[in-house]
Amino acid sequence: MREDLRGLASLQGPFPTFDPDAAPDAPLPLFLDWLGAALKAGIAEAHAMTLSTVDQDGHPDARVLILKNVDEDGWHFATTRTGPKGRQIFSNPHVAMTFYWQPLGRQVRIRGIGFDVGAAARDEDFRARTFEARARGLIGRQSEVLPDESLLDAGVVEQTARLKDDPRLVPANWGVYAVRASEIEFWQAREDRLHTRLRYRQAGESGRWVRERLWP
Repeated sequence: MREDLRGLASLQGPFPTFDPDAAPDAPLPLFLDWLGAALKAGIAEAHAMTLSTVDQDGHPDARVLILKNVDEDGWHFATTRTGPKGRQIFSNPHVAMTFYWQPLGRQVRIRGIGFDVGAAARDEDFRARTFEARARGLIGRQSEVLPDESLLDAGVVEQTARLKDDPRLVPANWGVYAVRASEIEFWQAREDRLHTRLRYRQAGESGRWVRERLWP
């Protein structure tokens, strides 16, 4: 396997150019520009990201989620508040997010604080989902041990019936979270491996963004 992996091609390009000197003073406009470029390029699931959290024992945990929105409040995603992600953010709100758009050779790394944005956003997000997704979301036993597949099937039938009776039903444990960034790195691959890296970090309590070039 080692030789198979070493034989795989990587970072072949061609990649778009990135001039960090022309980057905006704050990271959000640049992120939106890069996300827009990924969408325009037709990259599959360009809104997919890796969310990294820390569990109660201090061990890192990571999984791929879908970005729901990004605005001045932060980067938004939805999950159950009672599942591992929600519990971990509650006990330790320091999180990281990673986006990788391979055809463009672009990666964005975000570090910040995750927080629940409230009931109104929760209700709006859940009700905007497809009927099937809502029925499965109502089961509400994410990441618990499943001893028998029949229990899952029965849960789908039960929650489908509940949702038909009350189409506006929203589970109490649903949550929409945002990550308020304190540090964001934009990484642009180059075929010569002299990758371009630009980091934004907040300076103190002023909220002012500092831009820094990083070595490849």
